[in-house]
Amino acid sequence: MAEHNNRAGLLLALCGFAILSVGDAVVKTMADDWSPIAVAALRFTIGATVLAGFLRSKEGAEAFRPAKLWLQAARGFCLAGATLCFFSAIFVMPLADATAIGFVAPFLVAILSGPLLKEKVAPVTWFAASLAFVGVLMILRPNVAELGVAALLPLGGATFFSLMVIGNRAAAGTGSVLSMQFFIAAFAAPVLVGSAIIGKYSGIPLLSVGMPDWTVVARCALVALTATTAHWLVYLGTTKAGAATIAPMTYVQLLVAVILGWVWFDHVPDVTAMAGACIIIASGLILWSAGKPKVR
Repeated sequence: MAEHNNRAGLLLALCGFAILSVGDAVVKTMADDWSPIAVAALRFTIGATVLAGFLRSKEGAEAFRPAKLWLQAARGFCLAGATLCFFSAIFVMPLADATAIGFVAPFLVAILSGPLLKEKVAPVTWFAASLAFVGVLMILRPNVAELGVAALLPLGGATFFSLMVIGNRAAAGTGSVLSMQFFIAAFAAPVLVGSAIIGKYSGIPLLSVGMPDWTVVARCALVALTATTAHWLVYLGTTKAGAATIAPMTYVQLLVAVILGWVWFDHVPDVTAMAGACIIIASGLILWSAGKPKVR
């Protein structure tokens, strides 16, 4: 039975992480159609609205009163920052490169947990993190030369994401899984809407916001659906096999991103960048192996 649960959990997690990259690829198809901030704002507005309906039907009106209001707001702000940076990154750089750099988030979580959560940072974490940043520099090399500081966007996204994960740890046990999903989306949406309005009047062509084509709205709805489905599949996989068991499955995102980037956007993988991605993956596996419980 345990073996069956592990296999089912791994399969669910694999499907969830793969779907996340499909959603990212759909976002990239809108690069010439609308502002990346507006895309993020509409995606989370749709997501928060749908989650609100589910939460109301499942748990009633009382579920909309969050415990630790400022902590929930901080989670939403960090998610908004992570989404804003990542969506902007995949608008201007290859999908696989932005995805690979995003994988430094677990190392940032491990390092920032020391000062923020008073957790001890093991020496192996510093080693793995240092190795991962070598991989990041290898990926950034051609992108910085071409894009300038915009190439640092996925690194900013990973930083915000790591702070969100730390916020999630601090908020653990303060509500149901569904309510936690709703609150983070509900607090992220107005931040992104406000950012889209600022972008509209910034004079930056990439951030210009006009009336979107109906296909843009449909794709934003599709991204909201795929993201919610993906996170739910990963959650189910975690309940069946455990977080430590499914952790390596996250790297299927990079494989799917490489394939979709090649097929949909004609981005032939750069050898140096892919070598950097492999180093980041190896670092992640070192970190995962060090944190996996030992069987006696």
